[in-house]
Amino acid sequence: MENVTTSMTGDNKEQKEKTPYIVVAEDDKEMRTLLLIYLKKFGYKVKPCANGKELLEEISESMLGDEGKIDLIISDIKMPHYTAMEIMAGLKSLQGFPPIILITAFGNEDLHKEAIENGALTVLDKPFDFDVLLFNVENVLHSFE
Repeated sequence: MENVTTSMTGDNKEQKEKTPYIVVAEDDKEMRTLLLIYLKKFGYKVKPCANGKELLEEISESMLGDEGKIDLIISDIKMPHYTAMEIMAGLKSLQGFPPIILITAFGNEDLHKEAIENGALTVLDKPFDFDVLLFNVENVLHSFE
């Protein structure tokens, strides 16, 4: 289900503006809740996933069904069932795989390099500044319009 705003211009042409759909995959409930509240505050449609299995299911539904196209994934790297790195490695070659920003409490230079090589647009180390996250979210969404 798409969240759409419709307006009429002076020449009666209908314009639609889609609310960006972001999936947040984070196994820590408090961090997931903070991310959801923060992103919703800026008007994004946000879907939570508590682990890699839920993220994979959400991606599958988005790519195959009519749930709505995911505009961006924000995911913790280490989660139960599947890590974000495993999901990216398995699906990054599929056409329509959404852009992904990774977050981690276990960041190091090698992990950042591997994540970028597997298709992540950026990796943020926890704790991170939420304004930095928002800056990255807006850059990603505007570059894929």
